[in-house]
Amino acid sequence: MVSSIPEITLNDGLHLPVVGLGTYLLKGNAGVNSILTAIDAGYRLIDSAYNYENEGTIGEAVRRSSVPRQELFITSKLPGRYQEYDKAVTTIQESLYRANLDYYDLYLIHWPNPRVDTYIEAWQALIDAKKWGLIRSIGVCNFLPEHIDRLVNETGVKPSVNQIELHPFFNQEEARKWHQENNIAIESWSPLTRGIRDIHVDSIQEIANRHNKTIPQIVLRWHYQLGAVSIPKSASPERQLENISIFDFELDQTEMSIISGLTHPDGRINNQDPAVYEEF
Repeated sequence: MVSSIPEITLNDGLHLPVVGLGTYLLKGNAGVNSILTAIDAGYRLIDSAYNYENEGTIGEAVRRSSVPRQELFITSKLPGRYQEYDKAVTTIQESLYRANLDYYDLYLIHWPNPRVDTYIEAWQALIDAKKWGLIRSIGVCNFLPEHIDRLVNETGVKPSVNQIELHPFFNQEEARKWHQENNIAIESWSPLTRGIRDIHVDSIQEIANRHNKTIPQIVLRWHYQLGAVSIPKSASPERQLENISIFDFELDQTEMSIISGLTHPDGRINNQDPAVYEEF
C-alpha cells in the first residue's frame, strides 16, 4: 500500500482525496474485486453513478473491504431523466438501496440538461436529501458557470464540487479560474482521455523520461498541480497503484505549460458541450 493520498477541503468542510477511482464498466464480482484492490492500494474516493448501473457493486465492495465505511468517500450521480423533484428524491433513495448504504458522501447531478430545465428542482432534492442525512456533500457534473450561478441565486446553496471533462487536450483554463474564484472544487472526468494511447505524445514522453515516470503518472500529476481532483478508471491492480504513485515528484512550470499547451478548442472527447448536450 502507498502512503495516504492527500486531501482537499471542500466549501462545506468535508475532506476529499485528490485522486479517486472511476468505476464506469466495473460491474459484478469482477468489479467488486477491482474496487477492493484499489481500496487496498490506498484509494478512498470511489466514483459511481446511477447510470453506470454498478451502485450495487460499489456497495458490495464497501461491505467486503476491511477499511471502515467512514474512511471511504463514495460518490454517485442523479441521471437526467429523474431531475423532477419527486423523481429525484426517489432516485436518491433508490441509489442508496441499490448500494445498501445508509448515505452517500457525495451526490452529483450528472448533467444540467438545460433545454429540459429541471436542474433547479433536482438541486433542491439534493439539498433536502442532505438535510435528511442521505448525503453528506452535494455537487454537480458538467455545469457551466451560468448554471451554477442560477443554482445559487434560486436556492442559496453552492455546490461543493463540479465534475467536468478536463485533460491535456481540453484544459478548461477559464473554467478552472472561475471555480477557484468561487471556491468550488473541480473533479476531472476522463483525466487520461479514456485511453492511455491517446496521450502518447512526444512532449509528455520526454517529461516522463526525465522524471522516470509513466505518461499517465505525468498527466495525473499535472491534474494534481492544477488543483483538480482526478478519478482515473482502471481494473488493473498494477495500474491502480501506478495512478496514485504521483506524490514523490513535482513538475516545474515549464513542464506544466507544455502539457497545458496541448489543449485546443475542440478538444472534448465526444463533443459533449454542456450548453446543449443532454443525458438521460
